Amino acid sequence: MSVKSTKESARAAGGRNGPDARRADQAGGIAAQDPARIRNVALVGHSGAGKTMLIEALLAANGMITRKGSIADGSTVSDSDPAAVHQQRSVTLSLVPLMLDDVKVNLLDTPGYPDFIGELRAGLRASDAALFVVSAVDGIDATTTALWGECAHMGLPRAVVITRVDHPRANYDAALAACQRAFGEGVLPLYVPVRSGGGITGLLGLLSQQVTDYSAEEAAPEARPAAADERAEAGAARGTLIEGIIAESEDESLMDRYLEGEDMDTAVLAADLETAVARGSFFPVLPTSAVTGLGTAELLDLLVRAFPPPVERSLPDAADLSGQAAGRLACDPSGPLAAEVVRTSNDPFLGRICLVRVFSGTLREDSPVHVGGHGLADRGHQDHDTDERVTHIYSPLGATLRPVPYCVAGDMCALAKLGSAETGDTISSRENPLLLATWEMPEPLLPVAVEADSRSDEDALARSLGRIAAGDPTLRVDRNTETHQLVLWCMGEAHAEVVLDRLREQGVKLHTVAVVTPLRETFAAAAAGHGRHVKQSGGHGQYAVCDIEVEPLDRGGGFEFVDKTVGGVIPGTFIPSIEKGVRAQMEKGVSAGFPVVDVRVTLTGGKAHSVDSSDAAFQAAGALALREAAAAGKVQLLEPVSSVSITVADEHVGSVMSDLFGRRGRLTGTTSSGEGLTEISAEVPDQELLRYAVELRALTAGTGRFRRQYLRHEPVPPNFSPS
Repeated sequence: MSVKSTKESARAAGGRNGPDARRADQAGGIAAQDPARIRNVALVGHSGAGKTMLIEALLAANGMITRKGSIADGSTVSDSDPAAVHQQRSVTLSLVPLMLDDVKVNLLDTPGYPDFIGELRAGLRASDAALFVVSAVDGIDATTTALWGECAHMGLPRAVVITRVDHPRANYDAALAACQRAFGEGVLPLYVPVRSGGGITGLLGLLSQQVTDYSAEEAAPEARPAAADERAEAGAARGTLIEGIIAESEDESLMDRYLEGEDMDTAVLAADLETAVARGSFFPVLPTSAVTGLGTAELLDLLVRAFPPPVERSLPDAADLSGQAAGRLACDPSGPLAAEVVRTSNDPFLGRICLVRVFSGTLREDSPVHVGGHGLADRGHQDHDTDERVTHIYSPLGATLRPVPYCVAGDMCALAKLGSAETGDTISSRENPLLLATWEMPEPLLPVAVEADSRSDEDALARSLGRIAAGDPTLRVDRNTETHQLVLWCMGEAHAEVVLDRLREQGVKLHTVAVVTPLRETFAAAAAGHGRHVKQSGGHGQYAVCDIEVEPLDRGGGFEFVDKTVGGVIPGTFIPSIEKGVRAQMEKGVSAGFPVVDVRVTLTGGKAHSVDSSDAAFQAAGALALREAAAAGKVQLLEPVSSVSITVADEHVGSVMSDLFGRRGRLTGTTSSGEGLTEISAEVPDQELLRYAVELRALTAGTGRFRRQYLRHEPVPPNFSPS
């Protein structure tokens, strides 16, 4: 994100064709004062469903921009990230605020592609409701259905918008039916399309019986009473809607009155509907078109009237720095400060910029704060606590930062120049530092090994990776001490492409290499080795001779060193030196350069010199003896094997199991986890899992997920390649 007043930000925002050139409100940002007058809504749905363009239509309808941008041109407000422009899809979370009748609506545009689920989870964490965006052309995919269940588990109120209804291949009725099958009961249309001349030109409100005419497209829509034939055609849908609303009403007499033929008061039904939506038990459906603006006025009204304000939502649990519960927080501007960094980005001029959701208290300019992050050490984000000062507060509109004096509980803002803040960190007061419970982060399972092009690029690579990882908890950076590779664990190929592009944008020259599987070596049979390290070149020489026997241990047996020398052939002070030399050679390997494990080394004999023997000489002799034993015996390579748990839809079980057998996997069990899902347990060599995150997604239409945990090392098959 960048500051609007700079020339650089104008270029970053697309110059003459960018969102800044279309902005109708170039003044300061929007600062809410009352949490009850705030709505935080995340737009979710699969990639290509039309979330970004729907936001463009809402901005245009609200007068925030003079004309809508284009994804192809990279000129939309919410997709200003260079990676999003390059990939032609949202790759990051973006905030777009609107003011509607003194209510601030924070729209969170979330990525729909599975690789960027971390940004999606952050958007859900910061929101109080979810707007599911479904394409009338493409329908619903299994990922969206799973996401609906996740939002239901979180208790998020939801509504559905069916987009692209004006497309030649659109089928609104089929899309609505798919929504009702996938999302279950309570998903009912609030408006139905009005068709004219073969196309959808307006919407008929099933409760109001009013038609909104959008045939003029960009002009303001006009409202009129529905014609008799229009009311008759929508009669069945209206009856179903009213019955659905009454079923959710707290007035138990409404159903009896309705069945007796009493004409229901529209105002009462509307109030009950809004209560049911806010409670998360009723889910209205609206048809929309980003091209004609169809449904934008109705959707804006729904966002304000039906979705709940932050004061009606429960807040994350909070603890003090010692981990003790700090009591329940309330969405109160005068309460203790508790805010969370939901996204972190880097600006070349402003440095680190944090998108923040304030849960309690009020953030003010030039105020001291405590920045704390705990619980993500397994992702390379070590626990940290720092005191910093908030210098400026901004209200972001896509890529543009507009200054505001404060940010109250329930609202969202952007903070610049917080040097230590990372995604997931808690911002609280210095006097009362708090830690908010972290949200669930998916595990990155696609390894990508990278190397700097030159030694001078290595420092730049380390610095840039630190900045990127601070803002992306779904990226894990692993400097493997065994293979000496720098491995980036990503969510998928698209995620890896974004990470690599950002590194290169920061001037880092690098390339990818094949990921090397960290193998082990062991002895397949007993062997003997003779180590003779004798050097005499004038002056003090070196003399050490030792004889060893090596035998394999069971898997996991580790290393044993046994001294069976007799008669003091080797002074006792040099016995540890031989063991030290053997251990050092085991770390280096004896065949393919991998560590040696699960062996017993027995020292059987040797010789020493009263003057020339030394610690260094016997270390060298011990190492040489192990190498000679390996040359005389048989060395076995061991590969890592992981325990894998795969959750897939029942219809994909057969193909997934067949694929596992092709990966040398051993099935250990299957368990039905309900709701049409099966969990498959197997043991699979790590070499076969390098690209499994991508290949499982292809096998299961994007719905399969898996977990892995190191189990043990096992002998590799013949003709095995470690890379």
